Amino acid sequence: MKLNFITPFAVIAGLIFFGCSNLRGNRITEKKTNVLIILTDDMGYGDISCYGQTQYQTPNIDDIAVHGVKLTDFYVPTPYCAPSRATLLTGRFPLRHGLYKNPHPDGLKEADTLGISSKEILMSSVFREAGYATKAIGKWHMGHQKKYFPVEHGFDEYYGILYSNDMRPVQIIQNRDTVKYPVDQRLLTRDYTEQAIDFIKRKKDKPFFLYLAHAMPHKPLAASDRFYTPETPNDLYADVIRELDWSVGEVMKTLKDLKLLDNTIVIFMSDNGPYYGGSAGGFKGMKATNWEGGIRVPFMIRYPKVFPENEKISVPAWSPDILPTLLALTKVTPSKMNKLDGEDITKILKGQKTDHPPVFSLRNDKIMSVRKGDYKLFVNNPYTRLEDSKNWVDDKAPDGVTIIAQMKGQATPAQYPGLIPQKTTKKIELYNLREDPSESKDLSEINKEKVNELMAEYKKFTESLPYPTSSKK
Repeated sequence: MKLNFITPFAVIAGLIFFGCSNLRGNRITEKKTNVLIILTDDMGYGDISCYGQTQYQTPNIDDIAVHGVKLTDFYVPTPYCAPSRATLLTGRFPLRHGLYKNPHPDGLKEADTLGISSKEILMSSVFREAGYATKAIGKWHMGHQKKYFPVEHGFDEYYGILYSNDMRPVQIIQNRDTVKYPVDQRLLTRDYTEQAIDFIKRKKDKPFFLYLAHAMPHKPLAASDRFYTPETPNDLYADVIRELDWSVGEVMKTLKDLKLLDNTIVIFMSDNGPYYGGSAGGFKGMKATNWEGGIRVPFMIRYPKVFPENEKISVPAWSPDILPTLLALTKVTPSKMNKLDGEDITKILKGQKTDHPPVFSLRNDKIMSVRKGDYKLFVNNPYTRLEDSKNWVDDKAPDGVTIIAQMKGQATPAQYPGLIPQKTTKKIELYNLREDPSESKDLSEINKEKVNELMAEYKKFTESLPYPTSSKK
């Protein structure tokens, strides 16, 4: 029998080789996870096909859900822009982060000076501290004075309109400087998509956090020539959504081509419910109302290293959960952090947990509702005045000069996106959303026990807030 002898040199060489290979392997496995949040503006629950839209298809957006998790009962804290965005980025309820009204550059003086406090810690700052490249693209709406700019709050780069696309002056800011004025909004979705792809390509070798906050389908609706169908101007809304779907596809393709997709947490959601022309998916109300149509939004997350594919979860959750969940998934530990109102929902997203603390909604500084489990309690009157669809005039409609978008096909109050609420004077209303998602059968008189239970949750939450507000009255 022939014996094979391994020399000491061979042993040493093998150990060196194995050690180096293992180090290389560790570097690969320890590569930080990228984060991409795609946020649409005023996209309704029923505006994409995987949530029930049938008039057109959104295959690229749907693909995030196909390869990830879709939540059917996901909420934002307010049915309008700025507070919702600030909550997403801070993980804190509006009455805690303080920005519970919308800044307006062309509105009252008070609105012109509103913005996110320098004391707030945004996820952009947290990720930058952890070594991530950070960029915000699109709508900011957390203050348009220079001290509020994204680059003053943890973003290395910014490109977009600082507020809503119907607020004058419509101008694109790059970091701190105006680079486009006026802005042809028909090119806006394409422009933002190109910016996102450029950032991903430039930062492909290091971890990145990209916050892609599209302007659409907030009014004025605008689509590029590639997607605009002038022969049918009344479906401009569909053209806009189809272009957003194209944008998602282009960004996801870039991640895939660069072999980054499976190491990137991708979140897709809307900031609140739909405006005229959109679809609330059969729910009551719309943007600016605290009915389901105003605060329940589409939400999906893709991260195949942790989450199953094509999973649908019906546990109620809300946007304050996003920051703590991302911190857990990326294993990022901030050096400091304010009190958060959400929780890590990883187990919920994996189908391993079925309960969640109460979620609340707000209008201005007044808490409007609390949901826990199947039940939602209005603690203040939810009714809001309806626009006069016959005599309505939009003073921020496209004029071809200061607001440039398609003139034809803009939505009107005649195209109410959800079930129209009936006027009510009741302050307390209770609904079982599992059995009655349209909020049509008030149970407050026949289920006093549930009313008392949710009222106790409401009082407990208001007592945790840091300063007195009218919502406590």
